[in-house]
Amino acid sequence: MSSRRTDHAGDPGQRGSKNYAPSAQTIARSSRRDGSVSRAEPAVTAAKDSEAGSTAIDLARLGYNFARLMEQGGKALAACLKPVDAGQAAGQVAGGMSPTVADAFRSFGKVAEYWLADPARTLEAQTTLGREFLGLWAHTLRRLSGETDTPIIPHDPTDKRFSAPEWRESPYFDFLRQAHAILSNWAADLVDRSDSLEPQVREKAKFYFRQLSSAFSPTNFLATNPELIRETWASQGENLVRGAAFLAEDLEAGGGQLKIRRVDHSKFEIGVNLATTPGKVVFRNDLIELIQYAPTTEEVYKRPLLVIPPWINKFYILDLNPEKSFVRYAVSQGLTVFVISWVNPDESHRDKDFENYMREGIFDALDAIFEATGEKNVTAIGYCIGGTLLAMTLAYMAKTKDKRIESASFFTTQTDFSEAGDLKVFVDEEHLKALEERMAATGYLDASAMANAFNMLRPDDLIWSYVVNNYLKGQAPLAFDLLAWNADSTRMPARNHLSYLRQCYLENRLAKRKAKFSGKILDLSKVTIPVYHLATKEDHIAPARSVFIGARLLGSEVRFVLAGSGHIAGVINPVAKPKYPYWTGGPVTGTFDDWFASATEHKGSWWEDWALWVTRQAPEKVPARVPGDGELAPLCDAPGEYVRVRY
Repeated sequence: MSSRRTDHAGDPGQRGSKNYAPSAQTIARSSRRDGSVSRAEPAVTAAKDSEAGSTAIDLARLGYNFARLMEQGGKALAACLKPVDAGQAAGQVAGGMSPTVADAFRSFGKVAEYWLADPARTLEAQTTLGREFLGLWAHTLRRLSGETDTPIIPHDPTDKRFSAPEWRESPYFDFLRQAHAILSNWAADLVDRSDSLEPQVREKAKFYFRQLSSAFSPTNFLATNPELIRETWASQGENLVRGAAFLAEDLEAGGGQLKIRRVDHSKFEIGVNLATTPGKVVFRNDLIELIQYAPTTEEVYKRPLLVIPPWINKFYILDLNPEKSFVRYAVSQGLTVFVISWVNPDESHRDKDFENYMREGIFDALDAIFEATGEKNVTAIGYCIGGTLLAMTLAYMAKTKDKRIESASFFTTQTDFSEAGDLKVFVDEEHLKALEERMAATGYLDASAMANAFNMLRPDDLIWSYVVNNYLKGQAPLAFDLLAWNADSTRMPARNHLSYLRQCYLENRLAKRKAKFSGKILDLSKVTIPVYHLATKEDHIAPARSVFIGARLLGSEVRFVLAGSGHIAGVINPVAKPKYPYWTGGPVTGTFDDWFASATEHKGSWWEDWALWVTRQAPEKVPARVPGDGELAPLCDAPGEYVRVRY
């Protein structure tokens, strides 16, 4: 691959000078106040021969870049060693969601004990690995002698890490790729065949081995990644200088811990090019702001829509921009849309639990909608944990004969957590005890903790690809709205979060009819209103199988729909530019696999299917409602104030 062309900063008369080196002032100017580094800054020294693809070594330039690399490396080390103040320390220890090294070693030890306890098993494991590597050596020797030979591990075109042609064409890099795959597959097989391990221990071991496999991929190291070698050779090491600068800044931003930048935040502003659907905040309490969106049709459906988003992230994933906004689409279909914007909690919210979120969130929102529209009855949407809260609320309302919510939609929502996926790795008594102790100091879980846990579910895509791009290729992150939203994390109140992890993930109390609000048992089978239940095919947070199992608990007539892609992209699939299909099938009976085997695939966005379903539930229409026409005076423009709070 030829060297990347760059738009050089600095004096135009010096851009083509082979020995030109930027001044300290030039470098300083390109470091922005927001902590980002200009793409152009380190590239100002790029010579014309490099741009033309020459591989000639410019010793002066190479030496200069080496000196800069040492300078930036020193800054990175200083950031690691910099003392943190009490506030930063509290925030860091609050991140108790991350698995501990000790837990990983215990899991590995259990697997090792199983295979070492029996000499026959030990020999089997060693023989299997040895046989695979002997086959790989033989294959590589044939390649080196000029023969064409079928690889032991075929190249996977879907694995973007190994997309460079050298991974197939070079015997050396082909060997590294296959060796890594052989070791990874061998370790995974050992875990799967450790019959005496408890299921929780086996799942932990699989998770931690996957983290190791991802971390030690040859694509993550300069000497074993052909793309990095080409980049470094062509730029005379300037990519490493850029990467070291990014590393130093990210360590500084994280207070000594690595806070990987995944997006260029400078291109996005809430209310300007994110969360722009017109509306007003019509109600506010200690926990929520309620947004009522302005109509775009002359008539609207009489029954309003209340959207309950997750509070793990901010609501505007449903209103990213005009092209991707589910909120804007719902408004365009003639619905009067209200959305809860949850507060980004601080220490004062430490004792808020799920019942508080029901009463001060959903119930206060229902009261406010009645004041704003005169309508007591609504349809509701719950997304992710917002859907879990909605399900618990509906069960409570069924007990208390409260019929204000007449139909409900669940987007990627779990109510049975028996097959909740890899997030269960983070939930056991030891983790919860440590988490409780750490959150006691602050009253909340730090915003970065949940983000780190989610990133570990997909380490290749969400961790190591950025490590390689940012710190080894020296490429600044791109401006991408979805990633900007994803990085805009929120805190979690201590009591709420511990209750969620213990009652749902650890004890699965809701599915077992043991969860309670105000002493009343929450029984999902008593929920009989019409339900639209959406799962996504590749969801690593709320696996489709888990969502399906939970849907079977309801006493409702359920329309179960499976969307393509994952937890976010599968939901945000606009009608104008749909990327993924969706599947519909029969009732939620039997197994998910059986349901999917007989399901019908549809092209286009599931949004249209949902809009048809929800409007059929209550087809009566009334003149359009403008925010402020009712009893509630607008407090401010959408998207409100709570969504702007960042920590």
